[in-house]
Amino acid sequence: MERIVYISTCRTDPDRDMVQDILRTSRRNNRQDDLTGLLVVGGRRFLQVLEGPTAGIDAAYERIKADPRHFALVELSRRPVAARAFAGWNMGCEQIDGEDMTGLVDRLTEKLGDATLQAQFRSFVALHRTAA
Repeated sequence: MERIVYISTCRTDPDRDMVQDILRTSRRNNRQDDLTGLLVVGGRRFLQVLEGPTAGIDAAYERIKADPRHFALVELSRRPVAARAFAGWNMGCEQIDGEDMTGLVDRLTEKLGDATLQAQFRSFVALHRTAA
């Protein structure tokens, strides 16, 4: 089993309808590929974690790279993992609309038990603040 973490930028400001469309498609595909994960949307930036079998990760990441709604994909990490951090979430999602992003990310990651993954989420918060 592997985990990939990436960041990308949406070509337009993602509204709730766009995010819901992405989630519907992602959840369907993730069930088929046995993937779990979390998508955090802050402004025009996406931070996503996917975990599961290598073949499923590869298929999902190829679909994501081909999606014209975003650009500047940067793979932050990809590594084998012994257990899922987001078991039971075909694709959890949080979209930040002026909310305290730091508090939200802290709540989402407090039980992860993976310091590297927590740091990636916190770096995303810092990046979002800088870009805002």
